[in-house]
This record gives sequence, C-alpha cells and structure tokens, in this order.
Amino acid sequence: MRKPFIAANWKLNNTVPEALKFITAFTADLKSATSVDVVIAPPFTALYAMGEAMEGTDFKLAAQNLYWEDAGAFTGEISAPLIKDLGCSYVIVGHSERRHIFGDTDEMINRRLKAAIKHDLIPIMCVGETLEEREANRTWDVVGTQLKQGLEGIDVSALVDFVIAYEPVWAIGTGKTATPDQAQEVHGLIRNHLKETYGPDTANRLRILYGGSVKPSNSRELLGKPDIDGALVGGASLKPDQFAAIARSAH
Repeated sequence: MRKPFIAANWKLNNTVPEALKFITAFTADLKSATSVDVVIAPPFTALYAMGEAMEGTDFKLAAQNLYWEDAGAFTGEISAPLIKDLGCSYVIVGHSERRHIFGDTDEMINRRLKAAIKHDLIPIMCVGETLEEREANRTWDVVGTQLKQGLEGIDVSALVDFVIAYEPVWAIGTGKTATPDQAQEVHGLIRNHLKETYGPDTANRLRILYGGSVKPSNSRELLGKPDIDGALVGGASLKPDQFAAIARSAH
C-alpha cells in the first residue's frame, strides 16, 4: 500500500512572515500527518525560516527547483548542496512553468534530477501535456517522452523514494481539472510505463501525484483512484485550512 503524498507548491508567493503565519495555522489545523506525507515548497527566501518552524512536525520541506552544478559562476541559481543545507528533503523538478516559461528541456530536467539524486534529495518530477497536445490526442506521446528522456541514465536503485507528478498544463491555475477518470487514465499509463521499464516492484512502490486545480471539493474523488497516490497543490496550498482539508482527504 502506497502512503498518500500531498505537496504544496507556493510558486512565487509568501514573504517569510506570511510563510510563518501559514505554518502556525496549518500545524494547528492538521496537528499530525502520520498517515500521509505532507511536503511544503515555499519560495527560496522562506526555506530556512520554514525549516526551523517545521522542526518537530511530521511535515517535510521542498525546494521548487535546482541547478545541476554544485557550485561556481552561475549567478541567480541554487544548487543541491545549498538546498540540502537549508533543510530540504525534496525538490520539484520539471514543473510545467519551468518548461514553458523558462525553457527547461527534458535534457536539462534529466541533469537536475541526477544532481538531486547525487545529493540525496528526493525529486518530485513533473510531467504533463498542453491543451493543444491533448486535443491532438498526443497526451501519451508527450508524457511518455518526458518520462523517457527525463529519466534517461538514472538507475532503478535511485527510484526508491522517487515521486512523479502528472500535471496537465491546461488544468494548472485555470480552474479546470482533469476528471478523476481522465487523471487515472494517464496515471495508469505512467504506472505501466514504469513497470515495463523498471519492473513491477519499482512501479508499484513509486508514488504518482496529480496536479492541476486540486481543491478540497475534488481531492477525495481524485485520490480515490487506484493509481493516484496524492496531489501537487498550487493555489489551494496558499490557504492553510484548504491545504489541511486536502491532506485530511488523503487519509
């Protein structure tokens, strides 16, 4: 049985005081999360303060991105050792906004994943298609290619705690959500691909999240599907009561 996994991606939101206010309210609301893994990815500026505030809780810290080099003349970037130093256990890699706004390619995502694994950070690898690609019936062509090229050269032993997030680009921040059946269909294809590539043990252990306008009103139905193991939550994760409600729906 795969343990449910709920992750908050705050994107470019929340100052340090706002982040600390959130974690105080969220911790009081949820209290404990022993039956679900809860991960929060604030902006880089709030990582240290959030790590301190989350000390002693069941919740884990994630960064929203990383560069593939450890150190050097790379102005504006952040590396795996620096993220690790801030107390992060996880890092989001390949989010659709990184792909479509900042031009991250599958090759770049592969290098980021390898850097995370090298430094014992658990990646949350994002894959997903645009509306145009879905309407052209290219969903699996796109998602399958993202998986194959993103995971190229990564050994099965590195996938022990690996997390994959399916996030249809057309459902992110739009208010549109893939129906539970639509989401399950793609999650099932991802699971089958992992079985064929890495074997059933790895595929059955690895958790696959859904991301795209997840909220308390739809989370329970989405998480009830057999291959949907959790959620990567955007907008609703900025409100402690909503994010707590989503986490509770995964119990």
